[in-house]
Amino acid sequence: MVVRNGLIFGAAMAALVVVIWWSRSRQPEPPRPAVPVGTPFPIAAPLGLPPVPIPADNPPTAETIALGRRLYYDPMLSVDNTVSCATCHHPDHGFSDGKPVSEGVRGKKGGRNSPTVFNSAYYTVQFWDGRAPSLEKQAEGPMQNPIEMAHTLEGAESRLMADPGYRAAFERAFGPGRITYAMVEKAIASFERTVISGDSPFDRFFYGGDKDALTAGGKRGLEIFRDPKKGNCAACHTLEDQQALFSDNKFHNLGIGADPQGNLKDLGRYEVTKQESDKGAFKTPSLRNVALTAPYMHDGSLPTLQSVIDFYVAGGNSNPNLDKEMKPLDFLSFSERADLLAFLISLTGKMPPDVGPPQPQ
Repeated sequence: MVVRNGLIFGAAMAALVVVIWWSRSRQPEPPRPAVPVGTPFPIAAPLGLPPVPIPADNPPTAETIALGRRLYYDPMLSVDNTVSCATCHHPDHGFSDGKPVSEGVRGKKGGRNSPTVFNSAYYTVQFWDGRAPSLEKQAEGPMQNPIEMAHTLEGAESRLMADPGYRAAFERAFGPGRITYAMVEKAIASFERTVISGDSPFDRFFYGGDKDALTAGGKRGLEIFRDPKKGNCAACHTLEDQQALFSDNKFHNLGIGADPQGNLKDLGRYEVTKQESDKGAFKTPSLRNVALTAPYMHDGSLPTLQSVIDFYVAGGNSNPNLDKEMKPLDFLSFSERADLLAFLISLTGKMPPDVGPPQPQ
């Protein structure tokens, strides 16, 4: 009886070992850290711009940038394979989409205008309301937004793992193992950090010493732009002695979307901070390449640069949180307004290389 019980116990233990081994072998491979590997890729800043900020945990490599470029233009990241990053941020539209508000899966319309990717590496936070702290985290938002890509991070990982070409590309960029969305967002962010545009006529005039780079009207417009008693545009769209981001990386209420009673349709930064003073405030966009990215403002409500100038001439829309810098500019003559427009057009920089759609894989 003792022998029989011992045999039964031994068989049970052996079976338990097999079950434990089987269950462990069936568990998914633990994710590896999303650490870029490969060939370091220095990103040079063009004339007029400072060095490109690079996070310590995502140094750019040729492999991550190439992978990010491929992902950026691939609609397979959306739930129904119809929407890519480039759908709303395409180089043909100044890395925007030319629409008042963007459209996602099944033609669903969002509530805000698509901001350009040009020089987005220089923003301290991303989105109009600043809800993402980095380009990497920004890449998570559209993926999970039910109006934009309507997918899940896990779903995107599974779809990429099922593609042999992507498995090989991720291995070249991050080493062997399972694909994670942390790798996806790092690759896309590294590509976006190469979408840097400067060396505009303004830059060649102001920083390069080429006195003929700007038209006479553009030169006059620059002075109006900088003069606190004229346009005072540089109060928010900053430029410095050695470089110009044309954004203070802050949030301001211009009254866009306010009704005649001062009620705001979109509360902007307030939705992130819950600070009363942030109601109706939105991030200052850079003015570089602004002539390429119509329509304008967070809701795309102003169709042309001329209409933007007219909006500022009128002093914005009244509401309880209107920025203190917003004052009517109706004293500007029509010729001064034309000069200001000429200056804004002079901020159109050079298209960086290798940022368009990649060759089909």
